[in-house]
Amino acid sequence: MRTQVAIIGGGPSGLLLSQLLNKAGIATVVLERQTRVYVLSRIRAGVLEQGMVDLLNRAGCGARMARQGLPHDGCYLSTVQGQFRVDFHESVGQRVMVYGQTEVTQDLYAAQDAIGATIIHEAANVALHDVETEAPFVTYEKDGQTHRIDADWIAGCDGFHGVSRKTIPATVRREFEKVYPFGWLGILSETAPAADELIYANHPRGFALASMRNLRLSRYYLQVPLTDKVEDWSDEAFWAELKLRLPQEVAAKMETGPSIEKSIAPLRSFVTEPMRHGRLFLVGDAAHIVPPTGAKGLNLAASDVHYLFDGLSEFYGKGTTSGVDAYSARALKRIWGAMRFSWWMTSILHRFPDQTEFDQKIQESELLQLQTLDSARSTMARNYVGLPY
Repeated sequence: MRTQVAIIGGGPSGLLLSQLLNKAGIATVVLERQTRVYVLSRIRAGVLEQGMVDLLNRAGCGARMARQGLPHDGCYLSTVQGQFRVDFHESVGQRVMVYGQTEVTQDLYAAQDAIGATIIHEAANVALHDVETEAPFVTYEKDGQTHRIDADWIAGCDGFHGVSRKTIPATVRREFEKVYPFGWLGILSETAPAADELIYANHPRGFALASMRNLRLSRYYLQVPLTDKVEDWSDEAFWAELKLRLPQEVAAKMETGPSIEKSIAPLRSFVTEPMRHGRLFLVGDAAHIVPPTGAKGLNLAASDVHYLFDGLSEFYGKGTTSGVDAYSARALKRIWGAMRFSWWMTSILHRFPDQTEFDQKIQESELLQLQTLDSARSTMARNYVGLPY
């Protein structure tokens, strides 16, 4: 099989890139290790920056999001001293959209099906070859046979554990990582959200987040030790602890119910450089992981797609390589900005194992500045709604 761009990974970044390229007349083949049902069952992020909203609209995938998504003009922050609100729209004139990653992926699949894009699921033992030449190719196994795809370029959208990043020699790659000493216990419940916007809670017992997917589907998180297991937490124990960490006025009227999904995710900050090697590009989680505190994971994947689509469009439209040559540097500049913001949000909101009462007071002072200083709110708002592409 021959194509112009082989895309490894059929998650939202791979599907979005494929959709944009196909609409521009650039042929793709998407290889996905899992089934479509599995991909659509993943529970992931739900806060989209305006840049990603615009990109989905550009790809022709924004109609259902416009009808069902929840635009948010701000968010709430709380400490034991009380709760306050940061108004994004007032500070920087932009908002975010609450719309789950599962919904985004469904919309992208529907759009890909509508244009007849090639997506190959259950592609096993994917391997990338000759990426340092002008004739790279991909091999994979399916139905007991080995297949080959020749391409001009390969886009590695296959996540942190995928094959793409590991194809870049260790002598070329530089990896930067910070592992946090706690995880997030999250549940999904068919209950009304605790508030009209997200609540980020700093509490001496640990961080908590009240989030949502829609008006009848809520997503809540608790900071927990890495040694905890999901089975250690009954629904009743989760709700009781969550109510202790959220503001009293919120906890008193919060609707609770059985969880329909429960999991624990470790937190890490990770970046690999460069994001291009020969004819191979890394996109999204294949190149970077952020703690979810700043809601940047899916949004960074979208900005990677934006930069790569620009570069490939220029290559096929004008025959020049300046865009693809600049891809890694352009993407990494924005990634490190979002990495800093996610680290900062994590640092001011979580309880660290060696944290003293002094450290807790410093966190509360930082949050007080957000409450009382326009400049502090503007900086947070600018980063939360997304740095410019």
